[in-house]
Amino acid sequence: MNQSLPPIAQTLASFEMVEKGRLLDIVATERQPREILKAVVDRGLISNKVMCKELSHRFGMPFFDLTVHSKEYLPLDLIDMKLVERHFAMPIYKHGKNLFVAMVDPTDKAALDEIMFYTGLEIIPLQVELHALEKLIEDAREGEADSTLEDFLGEGEVELDIADDTADSDEDADNDFDPDDAPIVKYVNKILIDAINKGASDIHIEPFEKELRIRFRIDGILHKITTQPISFAPRIVARIKIISRLDIAERRVPQDGRVKLKISKTKAFDFRVNTLPTLYGEKVVMRILDSSSANLDLNILGFTKEQLNIYKRVVSRPYGMVLITGPTGSGKTVTLYSALTMLNSPTKNISTVEDPVEILLPGITQVNINEKAHLDFADALRAFLRQDPDIIMLGEIRDLETAEIAIKASQTGHMVLSTLHTNDAPSTLTRLLNMGVPAFNVASAVHLIVAQRLIRKLCLNCKKPTSLPDKVLAEAGFGEDEIGKLELFQADEKGCASCTEGYRGRAGVFQVMPISDQIKTLIMEGCTEQDIEQTALREGVPDLRHSGLQKVRDGVTSLEEIERVTNV
Repeated sequence: MNQSLPPIAQTLASFEMVEKGRLLDIVATERQPREILKAVVDRGLISNKVMCKELSHRFGMPFFDLTVHSKEYLPLDLIDMKLVERHFAMPIYKHGKNLFVAMVDPTDKAALDEIMFYTGLEIIPLQVELHALEKLIEDAREGEADSTLEDFLGEGEVELDIADDTADSDEDADNDFDPDDAPIVKYVNKILIDAINKGASDIHIEPFEKELRIRFRIDGILHKITTQPISFAPRIVARIKIISRLDIAERRVPQDGRVKLKISKTKAFDFRVNTLPTLYGEKVVMRILDSSSANLDLNILGFTKEQLNIYKRVVSRPYGMVLITGPTGSGKTVTLYSALTMLNSPTKNISTVEDPVEILLPGITQVNINEKAHLDFADALRAFLRQDPDIIMLGEIRDLETAEIAIKASQTGHMVLSTLHTNDAPSTLTRLLNMGVPAFNVASAVHLIVAQRLIRKLCLNCKKPTSLPDKVLAEAGFGEDEIGKLELFQADEKGCASCTEGYRGRAGVFQVMPISDQIKTLIMEGCTEQDIEQTALREGVPDLRHSGLQKVRDGVTSLEEIERVTNV
């Protein structure tokens, strides 16, 4: 037997369960027993159940079906979960001085010895299926986090930049929270750090009748992270309010605040915090703002070559208006700042106003909205126009007053970039008209509208080919001439170590609609969104759906993801 093979691979080869050549291919990239067994099963070299029963027979270990075992009976108090994850071996039952341990690698004697030393019990190994053990360990990890607050805490401390003016709020607080409550302080800090490490964009802390649920939004999808007893909710919310400079005594109305988390002397994250009174307490949602992580390269946002050329050409004009549209969290700000990065130079005077500023860009003037000081978008825009601007960026056009000032600015020698919350490019024109902007102003001022969505990208490590019925592909929008030639991929729901449920990262899907002479005529004639959309299609402007299908053709994402995002 080739000694270069790990023990579990040697076992599979020696018992002729898997061909040695195939094992050598796997071992070339995987060395951990768990990953070797996973690769053997995933590549269809042997079924999970057959392999387990064969190993059970060869090593004289009882085979145990974990699907009939509940996590409620796990002796979690006997062993550290770090030890479980390191050896991928889980104690599942204690009887007298015997501890039954589920494992997938019967050659791992070191795991049994360490668990025996740690627990002081006699170990009886049980052979189980790999995927079943993975799920049991995941359930146990959740159960451990649910059981007690301290179990979720890490050893490291993090520094929070807390405002000095929170002392008055502390005095008004009731007995639900003690500012020196160390476990709560560590717990909240740990939530923030975990969200950053997982690449989350939002944290949701939600009270219900019997539990407090914590979820992270990762790549646009909410994932449940843990639950805690509802009794912890007031203390956790109060701690977040304190570090966000909110009134912890006020629970009847929503509040908005911010907090900064310092990771190091040079690295910090801002969190935008909102609280909302609900039936069972206050819900908290925290948006993570990390300007340093935003990649502002226009070439990687997801534009096609033609769309990118149009976008660059229009935003480089000396005057006019460019609007980016889409729902909250669709990446509009990054698209705008990518253009500003391209335009930013010592010869340009660029000013932006947002609520709040999410990306810091050296060389431009950035202003935060301050409603308490009566500084809104319209006021900031008026001030900009008195400061000799070349390019103005508005975080959002919310009302007629702001829209009228922005349009006048775009008609008098300034490039104006802004956003609107509409579904697609044609409906943006209708929205401006409905706000009360005259049609001739819309037609003359608006030069380009970009509608966008963010799609999850398939993980390059674990995406797998798939085939779909021709009828499904035709209904999705693929042409008859390409249906038989398509190479499609789908996500592996189990995912891998480098992704979340088969997806990693996001890319934009765009509808880039220049305002042509024909579309200007339709605006002046008061035509409908459908008329504008049909004209844009005839002029070669693909809608969001067709742009998304191109991402499927390119293997960037799955058809399922496009269906989810484009809602068709």
